[in-house]
Amino acid sequence: MREDNCIFCKIARGEIPSTTVYEDGDFRVILDLGPASKGHALILPKEHFKDLCEADPVVTAKILPLAGRIGKAMKTGLGASGFNVVQNNGTSAGQTVFHLHVHVIPRYEGGPAMVGWTPGKENAEELERTADVIKGAL
Repeated sequence: MREDNCIFCKIARGEIPSTTVYEDGDFRVILDLGPASKGHALILPKEHFKDLCEADPVVTAKILPLAGRIGKAMKTGLGASGFNVVQNNGTSAGQTVFHLHVHVIPRYEGGPAMVGWTPGKENAEELERTADVIKGAL
């Protein structure tokens, strides 16, 4: 499936130029034009899915191993000391392009803080109630 008006579909199909670091039959991996750090890449499925919830499990099963491969290459090639794998679903989660994509963001010693939060605290009863709601929705 593809969306004619989706910019990531067009990039994944090669209709819009990009700096590609990897490509196979299922994915194109490009460098982000607005990188969080040097080497920030996006894994773009060639098939259109709005987000992770709508994606084909066969395709999503290939994403994490590919992210690991790209991250390892960032460590080897760019000297990154680590990397984040980030996938946003929905506007409130920071998704701005509604084509499933995964960010692989290399991290460097002494680099800026990214992808973090201040841990909250929850009591055991509330954790159980929350877990029950999620289990009921599965």
